[in-house]
Amino acid sequence: MSARVLIVDDLFPNIKLLETKLNVEYFDVISAMNGPDALAVCEKGLCDIVLLDVMMPGMDGFEVCRRIKSTPTMAHLPVVMVTALDQPSDRLRGLDAGADDFLTKPIDDTALMARVRSLVRLKAVTDELRSRAMSSRVGDPLAAATAETGHNANVLIVEDRRSSAERLTAALGQYHCVEAVDSPQEALERVKSGDYDVVLVSLDLEGHDGLRLCSQLRSLDRTRTVPVVMLADPHDRVRIMRGLDLGVHDYLVRPIDRNELVARVRTQVKRKRFSHSLRESVQASMDLAVTDGLTGLHNRRYLDSYLAGLFSEPSLRDRPVALLILDIDRFKSINDRFGHDAGDEVLREFAARIRAQTRGIDVVARYGGEEIVVVAPDTGLEAGRQVAERIRERIEAVVFQVQRGTSAIDVTVSIGVAARQPEDGDPSQVLKRADLALYQAKQAGRNRVVAAAA
Repeated sequence: MSARVLIVDDLFPNIKLLETKLNVEYFDVISAMNGPDALAVCEKGLCDIVLLDVMMPGMDGFEVCRRIKSTPTMAHLPVVMVTALDQPSDRLRGLDAGADDFLTKPIDDTALMARVRSLVRLKAVTDELRSRAMSSRVGDPLAAATAETGHNANVLIVEDRRSSAERLTAALGQYHCVEAVDSPQEALERVKSGDYDVVLVSLDLEGHDGLRLCSQLRSLDRTRTVPVVMLADPHDRVRIMRGLDLGVHDYLVRPIDRNELVARVRTQVKRKRFSHSLRESVQASMDLAVTDGLTGLHNRRYLDSYLAGLFSEPSLRDRPVALLILDIDRFKSINDRFGHDAGDEVLREFAARIRAQTRGIDVVARYGGEEIVVVAPDTGLEAGRQVAERIRERIEAVVFQVQRGTSAIDVTVSIGVAARQPEDGDPSQVLKRADLALYQAKQAGRNRVVAAAA
């Protein structure tokens, strides 16, 4: 796996030692010998992970990490503190500053490479989501990332040692909603119906391989994006490395320090919520691309794509399809009399009533202006005419309230209906017949349905 690793240390021999180890694993190495230079590299997006010494003159590693994690454009960057400091308080200080891990010198090479590979994989996924979210320009998920507290999460603990489960629950229960189970089977049942932000798994479950449960959680659709944290004994080093290679997010070694537990869970919750916000931004951008902003219906782009599929997919080409074109009668007079804001209100209500009278499999799209198209799969001409008549009656039956209920408007609709014929080679022919039927409905006095002759 190739990635750009930034080594930050004020001692050149330390940089060269780490650089040599990382080059063997085919990582590209960048170095900085002080905090400001390290921040400059990070701000330019020149690295994928930071290996950060703590004890440096001027700006120490804690401050560098804090600045990285508090800056929206850098908050997603993994930071591993690599230091001679070995006290629990030092590790906690680093985690509180936002570090993703805290490794004590002398460094175990296997542990270092496993952690670097794991964090680089996570960042690669986040980078892809960030790129899509930022290009969509829907909201600002990066700003939200730095404001996230990492509290009030749903945490599942899988631990069959009762005393340990109680201690873990008590420590995390101050900040989160915590549930504890004692078997993999029960854990899998819970995650099927629950919405968890973090799952903690003991590797030493009696009669079970905790690592297998971790692997299952990483592979299930429902939990694939949920952070998994291993709870391991000191002799579990090999399995810890294996877990990180499988994609497990983090681990804690017994005896578990309460403060470190809280800090590591908080970090995982923040990262999970950041990724979720990115996915929501991407989904929102996808929705905007195919949705009309005023009515919430599908837009013309989506309609064209959908109709093309109906005529090109072999399994769909021979199935009946009815197509309705609906146009509000004398809509211009509504805008002229009540204003364009009232006209928009009418359009939104018009769209809502159409949706209420159509099926889930029907496609309802804004065609342009006040025209709306309904595509009804597996529907013939007569059935399509009945749908149109039902919509027409619903539009006419209830007045449209606008301007916060201070004005009421009688609205009617004209509808043209057509159905696919065996000789139709593309959607334009059905659309043309439906449009002609709409024109005939208008010419015949409006507020009526006309079905195109077969």
